[in-house]
Amino acid sequence: MPRSFSTRLVGSLAFLAALAFVAALPLRAADPDPGGAIDFGTDRWTVQRGAVTEHLGRRCFAGSAFLKDAVFEDGVVEVDVAVTGARSYPGVLFRMASPGDFERVYLRPHRAGPSGYPDAVQYVPGFNGVDGWQLYSGPGYTAAATIPAGSWIRLRVEVKGTQARVFLGDSERPVLRIPRLERGPGRGTVGVNGPVDGSAFFSGFRYRPDDSLRFDPPPPVDVPPGLVTGWRLSAPFEARLVDREQAPSTWTLPPLQWRSVNAAPSGLVDVARHFGRLGAAPDAVLARTVIRSEADQVRKYRIGYSDEVSVYLDGTPLFQGESAYRLRDPSFLGVLGLFDAVYLPLRKGDNEVTLLLSEASGGWGFVFQDAGAVFTAPGVAEAWRSPADFPVPETVAYDPATASLFVSGYDGYHPSGPNGDQAIARLSLDGAVRDLRWAEGLRNPVGLAVFGGSLYVAESGGLAEVEIATGKVVRRTAVPGAVLLNDVAVAGDGTVYLSDSGTNTLFRIRGGAVEAWLAGGEVERPNGLHLLAGRLLVGNNGDGRVKSVDLVTKEVRTVADLGPGIIDGIEADAAGNLLVSHWEGRLWRLAPSGQLTKLLDTTAVDLPLANFAWVDATGLAVFPTFTANRVVAYRLPKG
Repeated sequence: MPRSFSTRLVGSLAFLAALAFVAALPLRAADPDPGGAIDFGTDRWTVQRGAVTEHLGRRCFAGSAFLKDAVFEDGVVEVDVAVTGARSYPGVLFRMASPGDFERVYLRPHRAGPSGYPDAVQYVPGFNGVDGWQLYSGPGYTAAATIPAGSWIRLRVEVKGTQARVFLGDSERPVLRIPRLERGPGRGTVGVNGPVDGSAFFSGFRYRPDDSLRFDPPPPVDVPPGLVTGWRLSAPFEARLVDREQAPSTWTLPPLQWRSVNAAPSGLVDVARHFGRLGAAPDAVLARTVIRSEADQVRKYRIGYSDEVSVYLDGTPLFQGESAYRLRDPSFLGVLGLFDAVYLPLRKGDNEVTLLLSEASGGWGFVFQDAGAVFTAPGVAEAWRSPADFPVPETVAYDPATASLFVSGYDGYHPSGPNGDQAIARLSLDGAVRDLRWAEGLRNPVGLAVFGGSLYVAESGGLAEVEIATGKVVRRTAVPGAVLLNDVAVAGDGTVYLSDSGTNTLFRIRGGAVEAWLAGGEVERPNGLHLLAGRLLVGNNGDGRVKSVDLVTKEVRTVADLGPGIIDGIEADAAGNLLVSHWEGRLWRLAPSGQLTKLLDTTAVDLPLANFAWVDATGLAVFPTFTANRVVAYRLPKG
């Protein structure tokens, strides 16, 4: 018996119990009294499990139920929830169009709190009876939250078209923004889904249609490079019918239906979009594709999967991985991600790749990616790259007066002592290293800015000023209360602005005086800074947006929503375009018209593009690559 069988059996039974609330619904054309609180004791509810009870002074409901007479498309669904803090998954269902097709938002109170996990709130779509929570995790799907035990807290979901947002309590800021509902626009009934063990309760359920809700435009759909997107997918069969150790040609399987499927823009093939499960026992499917190689070569491919996968190349088994819920340790979630890799010995010509994917619970799907792929927009080309001689380079700054590039050596693996153990390197525009330790005595330096013959350096605890003519630190200014200073920008009058990602603060130093200039609210995990036309541009990583702050009034505007990623570098070219880098390895161009274009993507090859320098005269973008320990330059076309 496979070592993961008992774990999967338990997961399968839990999965079926969790979906027991779903049943076919004949939807009526009109809703009686939408918007008012609906007592769980009325006959408007179909109760799948659970009962009306009393808790914390309220008549309430524990269990799972849905409305018989609701037709909900756009609007608001809300309910008060009370939890004990024990493991449970209470939430709401909306746009439930059929027994196994719905949208769901739920809470994990056992993973909540100020220092809790980033998945205390989760959105997940249901397809063909499969609640694929393991496939949909991260930005846009999960978020951290504080969920107090022993009291009532309001859970509210606002829905419009393909977007939604989730609120907890009385907060006017959503705890989770959902830029794209996976099921797209739709309609259906609404309900609640929760346990019957006394760990969660519902009260005051209401919903109302509302076409007046307004949402900001969603971020761009980002397509990572190297994704294998075209597959032939078989219908499910019982996983016990195959021996993973043997070639597929030796298996005896019933006749299988096959479909041509395309991966989502993320690369995910969610099997449940095409086929439902057969039952409680583990199921399996086959997925096949052809990779054409221009030569005999060994090539690395990354693979994400849930729950178990075997990879075959032209019928030969090469890889097996298991990622079921709680399989590897008691806290293991089995969330899908590109965490594994296989090296394919490709022959020149066509090579058939077959995946055997099995599922017990939590969603089944896979992603397959060429780990050597780099995306470059037309006209973008690598100009040069340095040796890996830089200790975690974080920022590159350009000094036109000396035609020099300065590189901060963050060296984050070695926290600096009070005297400063790190250095700034100096390079020529052609990538030649003039001096790896041009300016010494820095304290884990990060952001850099050139102004008035000086290099201003954001470092641990404050700001250092280095004289460019000598490479000496000539002044230091402490920034009391700073936790994680990140970037620095200097205005024409010498005023210095610093971002502190650790305290959600923008600091200002003017005339030697340090002040917390703007904090909280619209400023959350600020990183990259750039001054332009009387405004401070900020990479605001709390919501993935580039924002601009008026230097006089402190008015904050959203410039662009870039979606998931760490906004690290912001520069402007002579044509008025903004160039913005995601630390993970993406470079965007934002035109004055608002058009956003991806110019470069190095995420597949694990090459970060951190806080970069822009040389407008030559169209050169020079990137520090952080953990790759080198500096890389790309030539960009004029925008």
